[in-house]
Amino acid sequence: MSQRRDSKNVSANILRRIFPVLTAVAGLVLASLTTASTASAATSLPCDIYGAAGTPCVAAHSTTRALYAAYNGPLYQVQRASDGARSNVGLLAAGGYANAAAQDAFCAGTTCLISEIYDQSPRHNDLTIEGPGGAGGQDTGVPADALPVTAGGHQVYGASFSGRMGYRDNSTSGVAVNGGPEGMYMITSGTHVNGACCFDYGNAETNNLDTGNGHMDALNFGTECWFQPCHGPGPWVQADLENGLFQSSAGGSQNTANTGTTAPFVTALLKNNGQNFFALKDGNAQSGSLRTTYSGPEPTTGSGYAPMHQEGAIVLGTGGDNSNGSIGSFFEGVMTAGLPTDAADNAVQANVVSVGYGGPTGTTGSLTPGSEISVRATTACCTGDYLRHQFDNAVISPVASGSSALDKNDATWVVRRGLADSSCVSFESRNYPGDFLRHFDFQFHRQPMDGSAAFRADATFCPVAGKNGQGTSFRSYNYSGKYLRHYNNTVYIADTSGAHAWDSATSYNDDVSWVVGQPWAP
Repeated sequence: MSQRRDSKNVSANILRRIFPVLTAVAGLVLASLTTASTASAATSLPCDIYGAAGTPCVAAHSTTRALYAAYNGPLYQVQRASDGARSNVGLLAAGGYANAAAQDAFCAGTTCLISEIYDQSPRHNDLTIEGPGGAGGQDTGVPADALPVTAGGHQVYGASFSGRMGYRDNSTSGVAVNGGPEGMYMITSGTHVNGACCFDYGNAETNNLDTGNGHMDALNFGTECWFQPCHGPGPWVQADLENGLFQSSAGGSQNTANTGTTAPFVTALLKNNGQNFFALKDGNAQSGSLRTTYSGPEPTTGSGYAPMHQEGAIVLGTGGDNSNGSIGSFFEGVMTAGLPTDAADNAVQANVVSVGYGGPTGTTGSLTPGSEISVRATTACCTGDYLRHQFDNAVISPVASGSSALDKNDATWVVRRGLADSSCVSFESRNYPGDFLRHFDFQFHRQPMDGSAAFRADATFCPVAGKNGQGTSFRSYNYSGKYLRHYNNTVYIADTSGAHAWDSATSYNDDVSWVVGQPWAP
């Protein structure tokens, strides 16, 4: 079973929690004195919306922002690899966005894991790293810097799960049990998924074991098709109700239009009255409204689902029995007491869209961390070609004003501080949040950052003056004599040794010289 923090019972923690709660209450009282439209514009974050609709949050977790307008406490805690020290990451302002600079300063020169994700609700249902369970051993925390992202115009960090990573609270307050009604949503990503069990957020068993049908009520997002039919390739928003990932009462999909969603940012939503009804919704977290993919009776595939038998633990990143083979991304999520209204769900989606997840960083065209760039080849054959990813591999290809939006996005990178050395740089994909340009077996690929030392080194490059007198050349951090080079339209780390075809001395200086310029993606 996962361990609760001893500090929950000490006065320092009580003060940490009571102050933001009192602030929240005061803020809501003041808001009630204004007009309804002004109050909505000024104070309505997701938990304010659900609370006003009569279904208050009993859990509110995020590494990116406040989920109550008046919340001003910590969002999460990081632990430093160098000395084991821990530090809380809070907000830039009440009701605002994470102070990622505080994390960067604390973790400078080393690496950090997210050791705890705090519950912003008055219930204090904080998530700590998950212990062993029936289907998986002790988990680890996610690397704190693996998922940089823009939210509200600020640089913040999401939580990137790479398998055998998970968080849990087996001793909660206020979470639905034994057929009680509840709702939940999370913001995740359709570009970082797999078909392993189980990337979940929601209600789970209190003993890290599979205790039977209906003992879970959690959101699941991935490409695992438990019941046929599943339409399209996924990933799908499904309900993990234990011993099945459900898209309908029959298990499999009854909605041929639900082929999944691959948007970089996805709103996933589940609500369940615990007796005879559940519903699933999804949406693009960057634009538009929610769609309902299922709304109807509880599952009929076996006993135990009507009524439900929830146990009230909260899990993030694994299944209820700690099945921990899944990958995924998490930015924010809440759970409610009671079944939320559709109107409240819609208002929450509108608020999520207003955040601008994955929006422009505000800086372009330079190798300054946070800047969005495109990188052009300088070899005479290829001066209209740009460094891009295609089918997970790095290549060069022509990109121009008339190119498709996909081509322009694939050729746009976000400069990040070097994952292995902050004096160098790493390149994050603009349209695959958390995926970085990384060499493996000498060839470059776009891959999700897993936090390992090998990945960090493979994805770090040190800029020097272009070897042909133009632009910049990028030296490999862990192969100091090799540089990022295009050869036959594919991208490698290479030298002039001739050991491989891409190590040819012919046009080498041109092939390893690049012009960093304005990003093709808007």
